Amino acid sequence: MTVKNTGCKRFFKLALALMLTGCASNSAIQTDAPYRITGNQPTEYQAQTLTGLYANSMPMQKFIRHMVFDHGFSESYLNGLFSKAKRLDYVIRLENTPQYHGPKPVHPKVGNWLGYRKQFITEAHINNGVAFWSSNADAIQKASATYGVDPEYIVAIIGVETFFGRNVGKTRIIDALTTLAFDTQRRSNFFTIELENFLLMTREEGYEPLKPVGSWAGAMGLGQFMPSSFRTLAVDFNNDGHRNLWDQNDAIGSVAHYFSRNGWQNNMPVAEKSKGYSGESTIELGANKGSEYWRVHPNFKVIKKYNNSDKYAMAVHQLAQAIKQRYL
Repeated sequence: MTVKNTGCKRFFKLALALMLTGCASNSAIQTDAPYRITGNQPTEYQAQTLTGLYANSMPMQKFIRHMVFDHGFSESYLNGLFSKAKRLDYVIRLENTPQYHGPKPVHPKVGNWLGYRKQFITEAHINNGVAFWSSNADAIQKASATYGVDPEYIVAIIGVETFFGRNVGKTRIIDALTTLAFDTQRRSNFFTIELENFLLMTREEGYEPLKPVGSWAGAMGLGQFMPSSFRTLAVDFNNDGHRNLWDQNDAIGSVAHYFSRNGWQNNMPVAEKSKGYSGESTIELGANKGSEYWRVHPNFKVIKKYNNSDKYAMAVHQLAQAIKQRYL
């Protein structure tokens, strides 16, 4: 869709913003802290012994001792909490999907980039990106100015990660991380650390630990931060005294802060088409007719800090440009 004049463009953005607002009541978008509690360790979790699925798990008992001695948690509190944790078979299956560890193919599979691109560079993503930007214009402008990050990339990350807050995930974080830490092998150490950070996060921010939901891998909020990233990079951007990545303002500020801390260079290029391979600054993406070659810049590598995939970073870049072209 092409907007030919300023008046029409304003009407177009307002209509889309109203459309998104109307859909929000049926989506996962949150505007407050949905998991807040009073106090850090609810009394209903107190238990003298560990029961449930992990009652006989020595790694779980070791982890509880670590949280007690190193972080000052109550043992009875953790016994009660983990007695309620569930082992999720679908999380185990997803984590144990065979991974390819051989040499990187010289030529990527034909069409793999274009198939990936079609998931994110859609009219729905672009239109809802314009609406999200319009609805949150003040917060996005403030985040861009505060952290020196081009606004369209803040919007695009949230679009690719959660379709602007509609797909934040439905898996209980405590169950996902407990399953991944104690019932899988490939990245169990990583997820044990994330579980540790999740418990610290819930205590620091006053979240009810059995309530937050997110991805099967434990990522949370509109920007899908893992608990360790939440603790180090999430910001209280609406100044209400709490960091809440299910809130649009906090999510916008936190994504911008994430980019800034990883070296984003404002108003600098990300990628442009190349006629062929021209060294380490060139990436190759499979297309229907041969391959696409792109010259990438340091900002492209910053996007990859979010997800270490050329396809992911290119999808964010192209969605950002498409939203910007329609919004401005």
